[in-house]
Amino acid sequence: MGGRKEPLSEELALASDVFDKFCNAPTLKLILGHYRHLCELLHIKPTHFPNFYPKLKSKLRSWKAQALWTKFDKRASHKCYNRGKACPNTRVLVIGAGPCGMRAAIEAQLLGAKVVVVEKRDRLSRNNVLHLWPFVIHDLRALGAKKFFGKFCAGAIDHISIRQLQCLMLKIALLLGVEIHEGVGFEGLVPPPEDQNNEKIGWRAEVSPPDHPVSQYEFDVLIGADGKRNTLEGDLFYLDYYS
Repeated sequence: MGGRKEPLSEELALASDVFDKFCNAPTLKLILGHYRHLCELLHIKPTHFPNFYPKLKSKLRSWKAQALWTKFDKRASHKCYNRGKACPNTRVLVIGAGPCGMRAAIEAQLLGAKVVVVEKRDRLSRNNVLHLWPFVIHDLRALGAKKFFGKFCAGAIDHISIRQLQCLMLKIALLLGVEIHEGVGFEGLVPPPEDQNNEKIGWRAEVSPPDHPVSQYEFDVLIGADGKRNTLEGDLFYLDYYS
């Protein structure tokens, strides 16, 4: 029979084990490594939320996965997302995988956009401690933060290191289908060619390394979230959501 190959039971068992390792991974390298292995085992690729998440959900059925799906389903059912179809044909590029960049990526993904994140660093090393506002704690708990970090804002604790916050938000974004590329820097905008005939080429980004596949990604929305050293030109407005 033709069609996409379905994972065998042994692959599903291995995928469940890899999923647990992904949830507990403490570094960017391990998080992305386990995630990519998981997608390979399940024969799925990061893409729009309505096309990715249901497939992932149907194939991972451990108690930890089910607890996360309950959280995600409740959030995704909000009417503002229109079942992941509020922005069905929108392509988003996010510069920076810090807390603000990841939260923007998660929101755009839930709205149904195709979201790609580029992060110049290849590791998460910022141990600065952030104070979180009550509404931020509530927001992250609703997205399943405690499933990845059991001590997240337990009791009267209202702070967390940037590294730990990035780790748990990366995991949430990845499980929703956000595509993340580490070691890729944004260098500038590449506007569409003026003399286009039949082929319509949209906005692209100049990145480093220049031959990275992201350089061919066409997007409709660009979000600069790489901090005060923002590489986007023009007047900027900073929204400090996490401090």
